[in-house]
Amino acid sequence: MKSHLASLINAIVLILLGSWAYLASDDPSVTALIPVFAGIILLLLYKGVKAGNKVAGHIAVVITLLILAGLVKPLMGALERTDDMAISRVGIMMLSSLYSLIIFIKEFINLRRSK
Repeated sequence: MKSHLASLINAIVLILLGSWAYLASDDPSVTALIPVFAGIILLLLYKGVKAGNKVAGHIAVVITLLILAGLVKPLMGALERTDDMAISRVGIMMLSSLYSLIIFIKEFINLRRSK
């Protein structure tokens, strides 16, 4: 899979599941929308990543890494509450971000080797 497709899928997952988490919360916090905003930024970077723009690609990687790290705390909270739906949502967002990050890194390595 190409990095732009992995990033697009990750953006959609972040937007959909992040929105669901916000709307499903009894007392929603604006911080619950952070994955949604990250997904929107990734969507905005999609054309640049697809075109092979290095700056867009690197920004997308950094955002993906930050969102992956930032989802650890919500996962811990969901585990403490034993909220199966929250665990599933956060886990899927983390797996999607991790997969996207791995694809980006593989593509960067392949580009470096081809030069």
